[in-house]
Amino acid sequence: MPELAEVRTVARTLNERIVGKKIIGVDTPFDKIIEGDKKAFVEGAINSYITNVDNYGKWIFISLGSNTIMAHLRMEGKFFIKPQDEKISKHEHIIFHLDDGTDLRYHDVRKFGKMILVKTDEIYRSKEIAKLGIEPDNKALSAHYIHECLKSKKMPIKTALLDQTIINGLGNIYADEVLFASGINPLREACSIKLTECESIKNAASAIITKATEMGGTTIRSYTSSLGVYGNYQSELKVHTKQGVPCQVCGSEIKKTRVGGRGTYYCPKCQK
Repeated sequence: MPELAEVRTVARTLNERIVGKKIIGVDTPFDKIIEGDKKAFVEGAINSYITNVDNYGKWIFISLGSNTIMAHLRMEGKFFIKPQDEKISKHEHIIFHLDDGTDLRYHDVRKFGKMILVKTDEIYRSKEIAKLGIEPDNKALSAHYIHECLKSKKMPIKTALLDQTIINGLGNIYADEVLFASGINPLREACSIKLTECESIKNAASAIITKATEMGGTTIRSYTSSLGVYGNYQSELKVHTKQGVPCQVCGSEIKKTRVGGRGTYYCPKCQK
């Protein structure tokens, strides 16, 4: 699943390649990707110029002036830019025809992704965005805020870090890396995390997401860039996907377990 660094890479690349282009048509082979009124979505997009592409957490915002398309890639969503005369593949579910002879195509094997057309000035009041927490590299994220969010939660800390209403944008890969950097076992109850440990979480989350963003994200498994840009942060991973590999800090064998149904990697010595 693309996480914050990967979504930022997609948004940045789209911003460089489609801003200024006009949407002259929309096809929806699988319109269940669209939430809400499908007809209104198509009518609101057609004849609009793309003015900006940005993101907030894992949501991509394609700005069309007074309206904005909010897109969530979920598990395996990808955007492709292709010539309009190229055959549409079976997994290309939403196609935006642009005035330069290209298409912006949304590809999603699992069909879990979502698109919503909202008024641009109402984005941050929408139910999808209003409930989200603070991004990990935002200066507003503090140890006290994290501690306050965790103090009543009896779930594993790994599960809590995946809660987008607390820290917005952390996913499975970076939650493992943040916990390793903080020396915290992923199975510990969130309510047991001390304020000093929350400071470590804050610092690790900010540093890791900042560097991962600079490196274009992590290209592994189902996430690869469909826009000709590939992440390189996988070379920086310390525990995620490293089962059986010696820990870079202590030499112990990296272990894999499952937390909340998610594959979770950790060092049993560094993260007691």
